[in-house]
Amino acid sequence: MTREWFATGVTGRRLTVASDKVSGSLYLPNPGTVRHPAVLVFGGSEGGNSSETAAALLASHGYPALALGYFDLPGLPHSLENIPLEYFATAARLLAAQPEVDPRRILVMGYSRGSEAALLLADDYPGLVHGAVVYSPSAQVNGGIPLYSTAAWTKDGEPVADGLIPLNHVSGPVMAIAGSDDHLWTSTLWAQQIVEELDACGNRYPHHALIYPHAGHGVGTFPYLAAGTRYPLTGREIDLGGTRAGNAAAQEAGWHRVLALLASLGP
Repeated sequence: MTREWFATGVTGRRLTVASDKVSGSLYLPNPGTVRHPAVLVFGGSEGGNSSETAAALLASHGYPALALGYFDLPGLPHSLENIPLEYFATAARLLAAQPEVDPRRILVMGYSRGSEAALLLADDYPGLVHGAVVYSPSAQVNGGIPLYSTAAWTKDGEPVADGLIPLNHVSGPVMAIAGSDDHLWTSTLWAQQIVEELDACGNRYPHHALIYPHAGHGVGTFPYLAAGTRYPLTGREIDLGGTRAGNAAAQEAGWHRVLALLASLGP
């Protein structure tokens, strides 16, 4: 069986820091279609651009998507340290400028450490970012990697302090997806905490924590993946938790929930 990542008519373009001020891949559905919600998608501490396939699949479903790398790529920092949130905002504006995109409906999708950036963007740029989807998330800002004594993120040239991520300015839906058997960190508790904080803020948009039993840190994004994960920076097999069946079921169920969320935002 051969799996196809691109639907007919989907186009892809490589983005570089030198020419576009960001590093990533832009995937667009058939030209001439009505403006659609779009997704800025990025991964976590693995570095590079790990979200290209997810972005291509989103575009195949009609949603323009930009898979963004933010460290360990040419022209970018080598490690997850002092990454400017403005860099992500630049990528979101590039995505919003595409003729296939409704600029009022840009969602960010972040995985693991990338969930921190996604939530910070949703709160700091509510006029640009209309909500977030976060996989295996954190509800708080953590230190940089490899040295936790350094900041992972900066805003206006200043380090973003460790601690709970404020969510009182979020202007769109939030979906936090976690596995109950995450072996890397307490994403289940953090997913629930994200929703509780949005409740406390009186957020009027839909916000849900989806907790999948027998799934681990590899709870998403799209389904039907091969089992086993090697950490790109070390090449070692890592234990993300969950069973193979539990992760597969969570990926399938969660992916359909994400597509349903995007469909709820309009054509």
